[in-house]
Amino acid sequence: MMSVLTIGEILVEIMRVSRDTPLSVPAEFIGPYPSGAPAIFADAVAKLGFPSSIIGAVGDDEFGMLVLNRLRSDGVDVSRVKILGNYLTGIAFISYFSDGSRRFIFHLRQSASSKISVKDIDADHIARFKHLHIMGSALLIARCVREACYKAVEIARGIGITVSFDPNIRLELMPLEKVRKVCEPIIEKADIVLPNIEEIEALTNSRDLNSACDKLLDKGVDIIALKMGSSGSMICKGGWKKHIPAFEVKEVDPTGAGDIYDAAFIVGLLRGWDIEKAGYYANVAGALAVTKFGPMEGCPTHNEVMDFMRRTNPEILRIFEH
Repeated sequence: MMSVLTIGEILVEIMRVSRDTPLSVPAEFIGPYPSGAPAIFADAVAKLGFPSSIIGAVGDDEFGMLVLNRLRSDGVDVSRVKILGNYLTGIAFISYFSDGSRRFIFHLRQSASSKISVKDIDADHIARFKHLHIMGSALLIARCVREACYKAVEIARGIGITVSFDPNIRLELMPLEKVRKVCEPIIEKADIVLPNIEEIEALTNSRDLNSACDKLLDKGVDIIALKMGSSGSMICKGGWKKHIPAFEVKEVDPTGAGDIYDAAFIVGLLRGWDIEKAGYYANVAGALAVTKFGPMEGCPTHNEVMDFMRRTNPEILRIFEH
């Protein structure tokens, strides 16, 4: 049995070299880098030591081969990734700003990523996995991709496979009111939701984080892992809430850190750990993710996560010894 399946966009990312340079002016870029939130997640799961697979599509071009070669080399099963001759691999252009914000231009709706459909979702294939992870960005690309994700979640829940959801809201792809509507069917069936602060506020229309978490729990979500950037994370289950402090690192590139956090949290649970232990593990993985330039470049291995804890905060290792 495989461990973790995800579905969605596989793309390359081309990034501004310097911060505070808008995409509307000529300036230097660097890349392409392998990217796409589901692809980053799948790569991180594999590097952390668990069998990982992705359903997606790329163009029959060098960008597509770049990402597929990276996923394969890191141990991701890409046997369900289509290579389409009539479409280009997805592309994202990104610029960073000193206030922590980012700006994106996506080539997704006309790319190979938009050609995932319910025909690609097979119940027998999904039954091979222990866990299904869905990214909100995949829901925003095209209706056919959204319906594929809905079908996969329906199958997974029907046969007892756990489901997690990262809203990964991209307003460049869809306005907020519609985002809420398309995310709702997944939230209602998800066991675990992993939003950041802006996303949980947007989805619940609440700026009080405790209230926002309670609203999601009231919808039937079992666990919330709230990503809070430099403030760490907060794990919620029922009436229990626990703040997990951040680990201090020098940030180079934040892209992909949330996806890698997701992967580490899910891997922690699949290891049989309790949610607090999984939260510490995910915080370290997310911290290491920002230390290298490029969305997948900071994906750590399990040993790298544990070595970082041992070097920087050895007392936390006591939690992992029980």
